[in-house]
Amino acid sequence: MQKSPLKKSKKTKSKSKSKKKRSWVPFKGGPSFLGNLITTIIVFLFIMSAYSLVANMIQPSSEIPLSQVANDVSAGKVTSIAVNGDQLDLSYKDKTTKTSRKDPTSGLSETLATYGVTTAQLSKVTITIKGKSGFQFWFLTLAPILLPLLFIGFLFWFLTRQVRGAGMQAFSFGQSKARVTDPTNMNQRVTFKDVAGAKEAKEELLEIVDFLKNPKKFLDIGARIPKGILLMGAPGTGKTLLARAVAGEAAVPFFSISGSEFVEMFVGVGASRVRDLFQVAKKAAPSIIFVDEIDAVGRVRGSGVGGGNDEREQTLNQILVEMDGFEPNEKVVVIAATNRPDVLDPALLRPGRFDRRVTIDLPDRSDREAILQVHAKEKPFGPDVELSVIAERTPGFSGAELYSLMNEGAILAARENRKEIAQYDLIRSIEKVMLGPERKSHLLTKREKNLTAYHEAGHALVSSVLPYADPVHKISIISRGRAAGYTLKLPFEDRKMQSRKQFLDDIAATLGGYVAEELLFNDVTTGPSNDLEVVTALARNMVTLYGMSKKLGPIAFGVRELGNEQYSDAVAAQIDVEVSDIIEEQKKRAEVVLIDHRGALDAIAKDLLEKETLEREAFEKILIANGITPKKKEEDDKVAV
Repeated sequence: MQKSPLKKSKKTKSKSKSKKKRSWVPFKGGPSFLGNLITTIIVFLFIMSAYSLVANMIQPSSEIPLSQVANDVSAGKVTSIAVNGDQLDLSYKDKTTKTSRKDPTSGLSETLATYGVTTAQLSKVTITIKGKSGFQFWFLTLAPILLPLLFIGFLFWFLTRQVRGAGMQAFSFGQSKARVTDPTNMNQRVTFKDVAGAKEAKEELLEIVDFLKNPKKFLDIGARIPKGILLMGAPGTGKTLLARAVAGEAAVPFFSISGSEFVEMFVGVGASRVRDLFQVAKKAAPSIIFVDEIDAVGRVRGSGVGGGNDEREQTLNQILVEMDGFEPNEKVVVIAATNRPDVLDPALLRPGRFDRRVTIDLPDRSDREAILQVHAKEKPFGPDVELSVIAERTPGFSGAELYSLMNEGAILAARENRKEIAQYDLIRSIEKVMLGPERKSHLLTKREKNLTAYHEAGHALVSSVLPYADPVHKISIISRGRAAGYTLKLPFEDRKMQSRKQFLDDIAATLGGYVAEELLFNDVTTGPSNDLEVVTALARNMVTLYGMSKKLGPIAFGVRELGNEQYSDAVAAQIDVEVSDIIEEQKKRAEVVLIDHRGALDAIAKDLLEKETLEREAFEKILIANGITPKKKEEDDKVAV
C-alpha cells in the first residue's frame, strides 16, 4: 500500500466536546419523581423503626407489681424509693433496681398501708419525690402528635422543591448553552503569539482586534466593521484557536458554542437559544460570539436536509435576523468556523452578515516548523532532534496532526523509560499519525511476506523511475493500521498545484504494487484494494473536475448525484470509458518500468525481506547499484518547471 500525505480525499469534522459534570436533576438525567418519593418513604419507615426500637429500650424491663413492693418493704429489702408521678423506682440492698406503678390518685404511704406496711417499716426506707418539668411534660405529651406532623410537612416541602426545580429546568430549556471565556483569566487566555503560521489569516483578524479595542476610531469616520467573519479551512488547521486568539488580543468576553447545540427535537428551542445568546453577548459588549461547525445549522434552506424537522431552518432564520439587526455601535462580532463553506445558505454569506471570509490553509514547511516549536516548549529533547527535518517529512499535516505527532513522540519516549525525546521517536510518530500503530501481532505467512515485499518494491521502483513522481523516503513491510506494508513518498517542496503529468505518474506509481503482484505471481490479491480506490478517484477527478481529459476536453462536469444530474447518461458513459483508459494506460507504463528494471525490483524486495524497513539512503544505494539515478532536489525543481 502506498501512502502520501498530499492525497487526502476525505475530510472529517472535528468537534470540540467539552465534558460536562452531571448533576442530579429531576426528569433529566437524574432520579425520577417516583424514585424520590420511594426514597422518602423508605427513609420514613427507617426512622419509625428506629423510634420504636429506642422506645422499647426506654421501657422498664424489670417492673414488679405493687404487692411485691409492699412485701419487699416489709422484709426490709428496699433501701430507697423515688416517686416520679405514678412511677416508683426502687433500690434494693443487693444493689439492684426495679420499677413499679401506683394509683396516681393516692399517695405512696396510703397505698403501702393498704397492703399492710406499717409506719415503722416505711420509715426505714428513703423516699424522694420527683416531679416532671413543664417542658418535659409537654414534650412527652405532644411528641407523638407533633413529630409525625413535622415529618409529613418536611416530606411535602421536599417533593414540592423537586417539582419546582423541574419546572425551572423547563423554563431554562431555551437558554443559551454557550461557554464563556473570561478575558481576565490568564490560564485560558490565548493570543496571536500562541498561534504559529496562518500569517494572512492573522492579518485579516487584526482589524477585528483593533475595532474591539478602539471602536470609536472606526465609527467616527463612518466605517462599519464586518459583523461576521467566516473561518474556512480543513479540520485541524486552527480555526477555533484563531477565534480565541482574537478574543485574547482584544481582552473581551468570548462566547463559544457549537452549531449542533442550537438544534433540538422541539421547534423553536434553537431560535430561543440564539436570541438568548445574542442578548447576553450584547450586555457584555464589546464581545465575540464564536459558532463552531456552523454548517450543522446553516445549510441551504429548502434542500430537504434533515427530513421533516423544521427546527434547523427556524434556528437559521433567527441567526439571520439577529445578525442583520445589529446596530453599528453594538460592538459584537460573530466569528464562525466550518470546513464545508459550499453547503452554507447564501443569505449567511451576503454583506451585512458573514461578509468577510478568511481561508486557513494547511501550513507550509516554515509554518510547520513554527508549530512544532510551539508544541515543543515544555518537552525535553535530546541533542539529535532537528525539528526542520520533521517539518520536511510532514507535508500536508495540519496543526492538530503536528500536535498529535509531538505528543506521540513523548509517549513513545516515556513508554521506554527515557527522560528525553529523541529524533527517532518523532520519526516513528509521523508514521503512527499517518498510518496507525505497528501491528506486531499481525504475522504474515512466508508467501504473504514475499508478496508484500514485491508489492511495496513495485511502488517504490516505479515512483523512482518516472520523472514526475515524488521521491521515496521509506519502504516498510511492517504492518501499520490496516496496511500490511507501506511506501512513504514525499515531495522535496510543498506544492499548491499539481500538473497532469504529475497526476499520471502518481497513478502509475500507485499501480506499481498491483502490477508487481501480477508479473511475479501471475495473480492478484486483495492487498491493492486501497490503491485501486485511490487511482480510480484520482482519474475521475482529472476528467470531471480538472478538465485534464484529452477526449472530453477542458470541461468541469462536477459530481453526478441523484436529483442533481449535471450531464446526460451518454456523457457519464464517456467519462467512465475515459477513466478506464487513463488507468489502463498508466498500468502499462508501470509494467514497462518493472520489466526493464527487474533486477532492481528483486534487489529491493530481497533487502525488504531481510531488514523489513528501508530508509531513503539504503534505498538509493540499491538504485545506484542497478543503474538508476536517484532524484535530487535540483532535478525535481527542474522537472516541475
